[in-house]
Amino acid sequence: MTTQAISTDITQTQSSATTPEQVLQQVFGYTAFRSGQREAIEHVVAGGDALVLLPTGGGKSLCYQIPALIFDGLTVVVSPLISLMKDQVDALAASGIAATYLNASLSREQQLDIYKGLHDGKFKMLYVAPERLMQADFIERLRHLPLSMIAVDEAHCVSHWGHDFRQEYRQLYRLKQLFPQVPMMGLTATADLATRADIQQQLGLNEPLVYKGSFDRPNIRYNQLAKYKASEQVLAYVKEQEGSGIIYCNSRAKVDEVALKLARAGINCAGYHAGLETEIRDKIQRDFIQDNIDVIVATVAFGMGINKPNVRFVVHFDLPRSVESYYQETGRAGRDGMPAEALLLFDEKDSARIRQWIGMGENTERQEVELQKFAAMEAFAEAQTCRRQVLLNYFSEYSGEHCGNCDICLDPPKRFDGTVEAQKVLSCIYRLNQMSASQYVIDVLRGKSIRRIIESGHDQLSTYGLGKDKTDAYWHNLINQLIHQGLLRIDITQNAVLKLTEAARPVLKGEVPVNLAVPRLVVSKVKNKGLEEKNYDRKLFAKLKHLRKAIAEEDQVPPYVVFNDATLADMASKLPTTYADMLDVSGVGQTKLERYGSQFLTAIRDYLDS
Repeated sequence: MTTQAISTDITQTQSSATTPEQVLQQVFGYTAFRSGQREAIEHVVAGGDALVLLPTGGGKSLCYQIPALIFDGLTVVVSPLISLMKDQVDALAASGIAATYLNASLSREQQLDIYKGLHDGKFKMLYVAPERLMQADFIERLRHLPLSMIAVDEAHCVSHWGHDFRQEYRQLYRLKQLFPQVPMMGLTATADLATRADIQQQLGLNEPLVYKGSFDRPNIRYNQLAKYKASEQVLAYVKEQEGSGIIYCNSRAKVDEVALKLARAGINCAGYHAGLETEIRDKIQRDFIQDNIDVIVATVAFGMGINKPNVRFVVHFDLPRSVESYYQETGRAGRDGMPAEALLLFDEKDSARIRQWIGMGENTERQEVELQKFAAMEAFAEAQTCRRQVLLNYFSEYSGEHCGNCDICLDPPKRFDGTVEAQKVLSCIYRLNQMSASQYVIDVLRGKSIRRIIESGHDQLSTYGLGKDKTDAYWHNLINQLIHQGLLRIDITQNAVLKLTEAARPVLKGEVPVNLAVPRLVVSKVKNKGLEEKNYDRKLFAKLKHLRKAIAEEDQVPPYVVFNDATLADMASKLPTTYADMLDVSGVGQTKLERYGSQFLTAIRDYLDS
């Protein structure tokens, strides 16, 4: 893709688009702004600063891309990852927008060519990492360019209170000092109240418009399972899913283990973590974005800024360290607005390990922040009320309504008098001298004939075999509930053995009843309420996806750059047969109509005639 080709496209696109509404429709193919977009765009176009908080998939990018096309000069976008820059530029180029990026992946000749293009006014947008942006020679170059706007993406990285604080973002405060008249926009999907205030201060935003959109992603269903034999749980779950997915693990070893298990079961997947060579990581990421790989098993090193709209599910194999991380990572599902799922596997032992890791940090102040954030994540995982309510409440978006699209709402926990079950567990732990981890306790309860049990004489205990009528997973879930209720604790200093607390004494004596939830061992298969009702031809949709893949491979771009799934679904619903009809499809602008319209119209006509 040459500089000249991009420059020509943008001249054609902009000739008739001068207002935000015109740019939205003619360039991007949408007929209406989402909540908050117009206010932020108009404020910045008028010369003001803004802080925009919108959920992942909520349209943050348009908040700075549309002003960039209205302004006469250059918009600089601060972006944290090379992969994000390239994906954004590819997508913009497909819509006829003259954008480019500068990072270490380019040769010196390519960089010099881009510098020349910038000085010749061939580009409207430049994506750059904060490290390069703040170099003295780069700042000097900016002084000689018609700078119209600065956009700081993933702005939570600037804040010490943010979940993903990055030291290199700390220098960005100088931009407002160096270019005081240039409007600046910070954008993020994840920021609590303290982080929002800190972003404004750190970036030096001048009386900014602060727009906080709803953090709700109604198309994502939030599910949770008690973590037990997790690899098998994940395999069973993935086999039930359709389309692309991401599975997050907290360690490289676990990534390799899970990816191998899935691959051996015939899942088209790959593992991704920082231990792989850069070239291999880049290829895996590219294959995933281009729909050549269905499932990525990864550490959190993967995904920040991944602009793949058709991720249908995200699984957390391990508990994230903050609600912000969980929200951001689950937010990579369903960015096209189509139904998606998030599955969290939860085990108290994971919680104990994570608290231990956090406690090993050297920065005491940062440690306290992380412990507070992790406590909020634990509270979410342990919640027995609507998960979406808990999630939104964390971001100060209080809701009195149950969402109807999480596991708690769709399959409410059934309660029962669990006093006898609790006594079996507590008594077994007591008779094992409080020196056994949960699995061994379960093995004794279920009366297993394991050598260690026999040799230790634990088959002679009065609690041996008392729980043989229930599964391992059942007892594992109950033990976790007893930990939640404060009757047990995990001693991480002694290989995660279970210890009774003082509160267990009256339960064992029968003085205090215990109320428990019937363990939920599988994910509910209830249809997404209101989201499966989209009326479009599934067979035609599949044919359009096949055509999109072929075009994307020929153009060497990700399929979503051609059209995303939501646009294809709209085509399969409206069945356009003329160019005018095609412009009524959501996501079809003038440039994409000219580039791809005839091929998709032909496919639709052929399908209707068949």
